[in-house]
Amino acid sequence: MKYFSMQTARHCAALLVFCITTAGWAQNYPSRDITFIVPFSPGGSTDPIARQFVAQLEKVLPGNINIENRPGGSAAIGTGSVVRAAPDGYTIGLATNSALTHNPLLMTGLAYKTPDDYQSIVKLGDQLAILVVRADAPWKNFEEFMADVKKTPGKLRASVSGMGTSGGLALQQFNKVANVRITPVPFTGGGGEALVALLGGRVEASVGTVVSSKAHVDAGKVRVLAVFKKGKYDAYPDATPVADAGHDVTLTAAYYVIAPKGMPKDVQDKLVKASLQVVRSDEFLKFAKAKDYEVDPKGPEAMKAELVEYTKLFTDLVKFEQK
Repeated sequence: MKYFSMQTARHCAALLVFCITTAGWAQNYPSRDITFIVPFSPGGSTDPIARQFVAQLEKVLPGNINIENRPGGSAAIGTGSVVRAAPDGYTIGLATNSALTHNPLLMTGLAYKTPDDYQSIVKLGDQLAILVVRADAPWKNFEEFMADVKKTPGKLRASVSGMGTSGGLALQQFNKVANVRITPVPFTGGGGEALVALLGGRVEASVGTVVSSKAHVDAGKVRVLAVFKKGKYDAYPDATPVADAGHDVTLTAAYYVIAPKGMPKDVQDKLVKASLQVVRSDEFLKFAKAKDYEVDPKGPEAMKAELVEYTKLFTDLVKFEQK
């Protein structure tokens, strides 16, 4: 008959306690407030979708979820704070395709490089990029604007909410594909500051998302000249789809929810299930339609595969940017 040593017995006891404890994590999760980090300032396209997601997630998971805006570094600061947080399910956050896959190509010292460095939870959806000018601008349509762009390369400036954000990347991709030079002017405060710069006459145009521009368009302060997609956009039927004009630029802003890597699997599964339930709900779909988001619910594996494809796309774009 074999006998366990006292040390082995202690290890077994510790393992049993660990198993019992972790088995209860998901059952009790969440037992305290969750922090949801948004890596941009309020007022852009990230705020509405983040707040809608959080409001509905609170209905599925018990307890409070507190939103914290942590802007800066083209979303690198807020995104990094999520990745570096304790992997217990109590710090999660919004992230974008540009922050997750473009920033690591250019920035050193980030807490993440690939999707293997954080936990993918769910994809929420996409937002189209649009080109807008002031309502009193001399260009009444995209063709007139492009004529001046080609006549004076680099003279016309377009504000964007950071060089590594979706608007900045869409503009750079357009410059590459159309073989033109519209000078990007980045602002760190998100789409709101980029539009303030346009309205104040500091730039001639702005490239951002539909949501960040909508209030100013509806108020008649800015005019949409182009939308970065193929086919007519029903919300702005007079805007030129750049892909139809011969420039295959359809880059969107994609929104995801991420968490630190290493969460207990039961907690991760509960969070993923609840998040997918929210994104697939009629209430979330109704919100998205009203705000011009394109819902695209993806779980962790599909989301990770999409981010890998974005890395390939942005790698080519970075080569162009560095020429």
